[in-house]
Amino acid sequence: MNNLKSLNPETKNEPIYVDIWSDIVCPFCYIGKRNFENAVEQSGLKDSVKVVWHSFELAPDAETNPDASIYKELAKRKGWNMEQSKQIHKQMEQRAKESGLDYNFDKTIPANSFKAHRLLHLAKIHDVQNEVKELLFKGYFTDGKNIDDDIYLIEVGEEAGLKEKEIRSAMNRDDIEKEIEEDIQHARKLGIQGVPFFVLDQKYAVSGAQPVEAFVQALEKVKEERKEADSTIEGEVCGPDGNC
Repeated sequence: MNNLKSLNPETKNEPIYVDIWSDIVCPFCYIGKRNFENAVEQSGLKDSVKVVWHSFELAPDAETNPDASIYKELAKRKGWNMEQSKQIHKQMEQRAKESGLDYNFDKTIPANSFKAHRLLHLAKIHDVQNEVKELLFKGYFTDGKNIDDDIYLIEVGEEAGLKEKEIRSAMNRDDIEKEIEEDIQHARKLGIQGVPFFVLDQKYAVSGAQPVEAFVQALEKVKEERKEADSTIEGEVCGPDGNC
């Protein structure tokens, strides 16, 4: 956990904002999401934590191919043979199970994630970002959905309470594309090389899909600092009416 310079010096009365950079096609990002959520529950901070999801593209040049297997596509991209690719993916499925997630790479559709990030930025406007993120992760890793398909993205958005017209518009809005690019640029400024990447209370960075215990430790540190900031030493004072 690295100490980062605080962007806001006065945060004690605000929610604990947690900024998370991630990509929908990143298997560690879904695991990190679940482990972090379990840590929030354990820390008793469910009503105090506000998560903001930020875009990060692991493979901006990735092509969507519903007829290809993820094993073949990753083998080609990473320089693995097919046996290695399948073995690595099976290991990841087991890692996901440890966090209570069910990955099914036999069904995963290789896809470009940019459109899905567009939907997430629309979801942020309507405060349903976390719901959309969960649906996209499950769709990609468990259900074999094409996250680059407009019809599927509309289904996800509507399930989270968004309107079809707005979703279709978001697929082409310049301002949303600009927000995605700003997220990616901000990640570079912070020196983020991989995801998931968590910034707690604009001060503490946690990199990777850490165990629940590591997230609990980070949250407890933030909670303790908030408590210290709220403490006041009482002494003799003079009031505005002149009484001392």
